[in-house]
Amino acid sequence: MDQAAPLPSRRGVLVGAALTAVPYVLLPGTRAAARPQAPDHPGAEWHPATGANYTASNRPRGHPVDRVIIHVAQTTFAGTLSIFRNPRKQVSAHYVVRSADGHVAQSVREADIAWHAGNWDYNRRGIGIEHEGWVDQPSYFTDAVYEESARLTAAICARHGIPRNRTHIIGHHEVPGSDHTDPGRHWDWKRYMRLVRDSA
Repeated sequence: MDQAAPLPSRRGVLVGAALTAVPYVLLPGTRAAARPQAPDHPGAEWHPATGANYTASNRPRGHPVDRVIIHVAQTTFAGTLSIFRNPRKQVSAHYVVRSADGHVAQSVREADIAWHAGNWDYNRRGIGIEHEGWVDQPSYFTDAVYEESARLTAAICARHGIPRNRTHIIGHHEVPGSDHTDPGRHWDWKRYMRLVRDSA
């Protein structure tokens, strides 16, 4: 025979009422994670990727960070950020650099693993920087892009103890198993590496 459910106690009613008064953003699994965060790189603007497009981690404790991977997005700055916000795309990078003025956006924390290299080991151990533009349109590789991206790369290297050389600062096309060609033949590696080394 079924027993009738007991009536809630006065204490239970009060606890339930108190819980309904807790702000929504303080409950686990809510929008608290979507609140604006301070970027890892000074001067960068926070434009978060959707959590479906990267892996939360605790680098460098969980995985060492030992390389920076240079990409060219094959789209605009705004288009790149839009892709990172789209959960169906399954792709992200830590940073995006705008062509016109070198403005830097951060989409994934450096402690987390962005999905940019197409190789899990390189994703796990790398920081990805996307650059607005197309590999076959060198007009996108402006002075501002080279200068601000080099400052960003130098700062990442300083934060993580990464040597400032071509062994540890690579193009997407140099990732094992990659079918990408970026940053492409128009990317001036000599200039870029000189700027990285000269950045304080």
